[in-house]
This record gives sequence, structure tokens and C-alpha cells, in this order.
Amino acid sequence: MRSAPADHEAVHAERQPGPVELLGLDRPRLAAFFDALGEKRFRARQMMQWLHQRHVYDFDEMTDLSKALRQRLRENARVALPEVAADQQASDGTRKWVVRLADGNCVEAVYIPEPKRGTLCVSSQAGCPMGCTFCATAEGGFSRNLSAAEIVGQVHIARRHLPEGAITNIVFMGMGEPLLNFDPVISASRVFTDDFGFVLSKRRVTISTSGVVHAIERMQRITDVSLAVSLHAPNNELRNELVPLNRKNPLERLLPACHAYIADKPHRRITWEYVMLDGVNDQDEHARELIERLRGIPSKVNLIPFNPYPGARYGRSPQRRVRRFADRLLEHGLTATIRETRGDDIDGACGQLVGEIRDARPSKLAGTA
Repeated sequence: MRSAPADHEAVHAERQPGPVELLGLDRPRLAAFFDALGEKRFRARQMMQWLHQRHVYDFDEMTDLSKALRQRLRENARVALPEVAADQQASDGTRKWVVRLADGNCVEAVYIPEPKRGTLCVSSQAGCPMGCTFCATAEGGFSRNLSAAEIVGQVHIARRHLPEGAITNIVFMGMGEPLLNFDPVISASRVFTDDFGFVLSKRRVTISTSGVVHAIERMQRITDVSLAVSLHAPNNELRNELVPLNRKNPLERLLPACHAYIADKPHRRITWEYVMLDGVNDQDEHARELIERLRGIPSKVNLIPFNPYPGARYGRSPQRRVRRFADRLLEHGLTATIRETRGDDIDGACGQLVGEIRDARPSKLAGTA
């Protein structure tokens, strides 16, 4: 049986005013919570099973806990799912939930069914501070980070509306930059992979980043879930324009950090997300540059047709050019796939998630990056 993931940082019970929200606590943090209550640490396993496997959120229904403990839980803890503000289904079966948080912010989670898997894309921030110039989420500004409970809650909502076992993969590719919300994202990912949580393989949980190098280096020390990187350009000049974070985290720093992340993980590779923008980053010379940049790094390049949105400054590359680009990569030994556009009729496709952001600040490169 897989043990709880090790953490290089001490885990203590979090002291905070009011009840402790249990939904997003990974097993070490749950164990610390029960320890602080004077209970045995194995209670963490029981609680995770009740929440994430039996879908029970009422302490009174957790029948293998004593009445005294259930009373203490009512006094010191809570479990609250976010509210579903909208539930939309696309013609291709893609399904999107607009999830309203307690403060009124809304984020979006998208389920993408495929013949051999079902992928749930979750949000990690209300809005996004990164300012990528091809993304509708960035246009809406940024409000705040999500808690681990708000992230895990999106999965609980989706699972309540889908058949048992429908979710086989979880990707942090919704609204926000996951690695600027590091601790809650890692805690949520541990809930997803724990044997007493969602029991997903670490290969089936993917954190996607626009390239926060110091956080990738930190990831290497404490987790081994899959890593995807929003690359979108093969050189710094173009990437500075498309992904402003690149000015502080250039390719000369980003690519070695990504390579190091998988260096001690046999048979693993980095997924590079590359949105295809007509006449911008889709030419043969861009393909040649990309081949050279990725030489020696176990890689999969995911070519993404641009999904237009109102006010977008770019257009979608023609399909023949996307195919030609992919062929160039394949000819040089790179794995390259063309992502099928899914859910665009409900604005659920890549780059289209906007939610509803309260007290938004303009999207821009975050100072902590």
C-alpha cells in the first residue's frame, strides 16, 4: 500500500480562528490535526476515506468514530463544498462547472471525456496574474489564491455529477498559475494520489506551469507528480511577448530546471504545451528552434490550436500548418500530438476560462515569480 507522501517541511496542526476545513488537508496535515485534538493519528486515514471515497461530509454519519470525537469535530472542524453556479455540457460531451466560492469569486472546472480516460481540469486561483497575451483568463484580472479545500472541492463537485470512475486524470490547467499557489496545490495533489484519498497514480496528476523556476526546483524536492510547461515559443524574444514571466525566468533557466525535475524519475517526460498562433510561432524556423531547445530532454510536445475569444489579438494557425509543424518535430524524434479542441461551444476550451472574479487586479507578471 502506498504510504503518505514524504514532505521535507515539518507538518504541524494549523492554528486558525474558527473551525478547520478538512476537505483539502493531505494525510500528514490531517494526522497533525487529530494529534492536536489528542486523538490517534490513524484517524486521518479514516477521515480521508469518509470524505474522498465514501463521499460523506456529515460527521454524524461517520459511524466508526466515537460519539465524543464526532462532537469534537463539530466544534473544531467543518467540511463545506463550494456552490455550483452553472453546469454546462458541450456537444462533444465536455462538461464545465462554474464554481462559486464563499467570497463570491467564481472559478471553472472542466471535464473532458475520451475513449480511454476522463480528464478533469481544475483551477488553482481566482483569475490569473501572469498576463499571457493569448489567454482569456488573463484578461479578467486576478483576485486571490484558492485554498486546498477549494481545489479539492472542484473534484468532489465533478464526481457527484459523473459516473463512478469517470475521472481518471486530474490536471491543474484551469484558471491561475498553480506554482504561485504552491502549498495548497501540493496538498491537493497529495489528496488526489493518496491510497485513502482519490487513489490516482502520480502520473495521472499533472501540474501545469508557465515556468516558475524556483517553484519547479522546490517541486523536485517534495513531489513527483507529472509536470507540464506552457512553453509557446522556442526563443526568449518571442516568449517574452507571449508569456511575460519569461523575462524573469528565461529559457536558459527554465529548461534545465524541467530536465532536472525528471532526471531521477525513470520513464518520465515533460509535457510542453504550445499554442499555435497564426503567423506568430508556427513557422518552420520555429519548429527548428524548438527541436534544438528540447534536444536531450525527454519530452512530449502538445500542439494546441488557439481558441479565440472576444478581443483576442491572435488568430488560429491553419490546420495544415499545425500538421506540418508536428511533422517536423516527429521527423527529429520528438513526440508531438495535436490537441483536439474540446468544449469551445461552452467556452470550456484551453485559454477560454474566465469565471467571475471579485476585486480583480489587472493581470500582470506576479512579483513573486
